[in-house]
Amino acid sequence: MMGYENQESHLYASKKEMESLVLDDDSPNGTSHPFSDPLSSSSSLPFAEIPTDQGQTPNSSFNSILEPPSYAEAIFRSFDADHSSPQLNGAHDHSIASPSSLPSSDDFLTITVSDPQKEQELSNSLVPGGTAYVTYLITTRTNLPEFDGTEFSVRRRFRDVVTLSDRLAESYRGFFIPIRPDKSVVESQVMQKQEFVEQRRAALEKYLRRLAAHPVIRRSEELRMFLEANGKLPLVRTTDVASRMLDGAVQLPKQIFGETAGGMVDANEVAQPAKGGRDLLRIFRELKQSVSNDWGGVKPPVVEEDKELLEKKQKLHDFEQQLSNVSQQAEALVKSQQDIGETMGQMGLAFVKLTKFETERAVYDSQRTRAADMKNVATASVKASRLYRELNAQTVKHLDKLHEYLGVMLAVNNAFSDRSSALLTVQTLLSELSSLNSRIEKLEAAASKIFGGDRARIRKIEELKETHRETEDAKSSAVREYERIKENNKSELARFEKERRDDFLGMLRGFVVNQAGYAEKMANVWETVADETKGYAKHGS
Repeated sequence: MMGYENQESHLYASKKEMESLVLDDDSPNGTSHPFSDPLSSSSSLPFAEIPTDQGQTPNSSFNSILEPPSYAEAIFRSFDADHSSPQLNGAHDHSIASPSSLPSSDDFLTITVSDPQKEQELSNSLVPGGTAYVTYLITTRTNLPEFDGTEFSVRRRFRDVVTLSDRLAESYRGFFIPIRPDKSVVESQVMQKQEFVEQRRAALEKYLRRLAAHPVIRRSEELRMFLEANGKLPLVRTTDVASRMLDGAVQLPKQIFGETAGGMVDANEVAQPAKGGRDLLRIFRELKQSVSNDWGGVKPPVVEEDKELLEKKQKLHDFEQQLSNVSQQAEALVKSQQDIGETMGQMGLAFVKLTKFETERAVYDSQRTRAADMKNVATASVKASRLYRELNAQTVKHLDKLHEYLGVMLAVNNAFSDRSSALLTVQTLLSELSSLNSRIEKLEAAASKIFGGDRARIRKIEELKETHRETEDAKSSAVREYERIKENNKSELARFEKERRDDFLGMLRGFVVNQAGYAEKMANVWETVADETKGYAKHGS
């Protein structure tokens, strides 16, 4: 994982000192144009814009690779400026960030998170600060018909976001659902720090925007309720994990001792994953089936036969490994560019001090000329340092897409886990049906040997047949759920492939154009110094 945010926060130790320098510029009127700080909120990040003037004469060494002919004359502005329409909610914040995931360019769902406020729980706590929590103002603007208005706001705490995430995970199994921000284990202690609150605000906003960019989840009832419902977010019974586990604990003894028709599985419950369900006996049975699949040496009653999916899963696994490696190298590049820029700036400051020393003690004209040349080198070094800082900010901006896709891969793996879980449920129910059939056959064979029949055995057979019918219904429901998840996986994989191609193309284009543009800007700075010192160099020879 890449720590780009940390890289941005402390790019230069002597930044203030370098920014305070007044640099000579090459403009005809002699005025100086200060370099803007790309990390400042008041400045826009520079980027090479590609001009469309076809009559321009090529004069750049980069012409064989990229247009325009000369980046030295290019306008520096953000490559993404034309793609950051608020209607699209920030295309590069999508779960698989791409405008193509939106159903229509006319539809929009814009979410902003702001105004964090610290509030106090009514309950008492022995832990200092343990009753405090932070709420955030979530403002939504939309024209989607699923919502009751076009602009509305609610206040939510992080616990509500966790509830939303859990609901989506249960209702949209098989989809690549964006991963929510992690909950800090020391939240009550660090919540006092404004930096933590701001980081969480930004993370929540990015998460909600990714949900809003998903073509299915953006229209879900769960997201609509989260964004619209005032007051405390209501918990429905199916998503209240605590009550489900309590119900399961109460029901377990009855299932074990046969007070609930043999512990049969509820047909409605099998549409949900076993973990966190009310049926603890089902959890144990599926665990037994999983162990049997892995170590029993017996082929499961049904297996995954989609060879195309298995191949894609392996390719995605390999892709994730390569992505992690590239992400680490990109982080190393950011650190290297940062170090070069800092070192260049320090060298410029050192030459400034040396220039001052030479000027104050100069006796001969040659000493003054040498001092002027050192001043030019100092100015060029500081300019190059600032250009490195701007370049590094842009490198972080574009290569952070690698970091985002590592998060996307977690969502992909979760969707595949949903499929495996659903298949395990089907396998478990098929094993249960086979076991019930075997028990019924044995009891019927034993009862047939007794003249007039065995009433106790006959009664038990009827109970088992009823359990068999219920289990058969549950199996049919589980198969439907499994097929639904398979279709969700299939559609999401198609979307993932298209959007990954678009995202990586944009990332690489932005990265390469910036590297080329800033390299030429830096080359021009040093070429100017070389021209200024040419006469002195000839005189010295």
